[in-house]
Amino acid sequence: MENELSCVDCGTQNCKYKTRTFPEFCLTTHLDPEDMEWALERYDEDRNHEIMVASAEVEYEGYCRLTRVEEIMKFARKINAHKIGIANCIGLVNEARIFARILRANGFEPYSVICKVAGKAKSSIGIPKECENIGAAMCNPILQARLLNNAHTDLNVVIGLCVGHDSLFYKYSDAYVTTLVTKDRVTGNNPAAALYTANSYYRKKLGLADK
Repeated sequence: MENELSCVDCGTQNCKYKTRTFPEFCLTTHLDPEDMEWALERYDEDRNHEIMVASAEVEYEGYCRLTRVEEIMKFARKINAHKIGIANCIGLVNEARIFARILRANGFEPYSVICKVAGKAKSSIGIPKECENIGAAMCNPILQARLLNNAHTDLNVVIGLCVGHDSLFYKYSDAYVTTLVTKDRVTGNNPAAALYTANSYYRKKLGLADK
């Protein structure tokens, strides 16, 4: 089956301009007006407009100047978020503690729920028993989200949740969520490193050797 072309296949990225050329498959020039209308209407729901304005202001004010830690705090202030939930991996508890210390020093109230909260065995919910060879206790992102919801956090920050576990946390969190650290056990939590080396050191590892 022929691959459906999308934005990653575009060589122009001219969607931010109105007077330039576009590829034949361009999602901008082929956009259904109803999809645009639907998206724009969503920005008026709940606090979405406030979030968009704050996000744009943080990007502008901190562009190539503020670290992501600083951007998160600036964003939190703009949306009047005081109690900051931290959903962290047990393997990144030190990073979570440092972040919490920074938050406290800057007038915020951090509240953390670790991934292994409640210590329930993986096999108890039908996860294959062999998965317990790297640790018996399951990660519990849905419970993390519920406990942070119960704590009435204003903004939640993910620090190193596993692939998929983070997906469930995002789904069940009542508060808006942003990510500070993305886990990658191979690259020292710098997953972009695999992309930067995809045409060199990681070419074979990523299945690109014969592409």
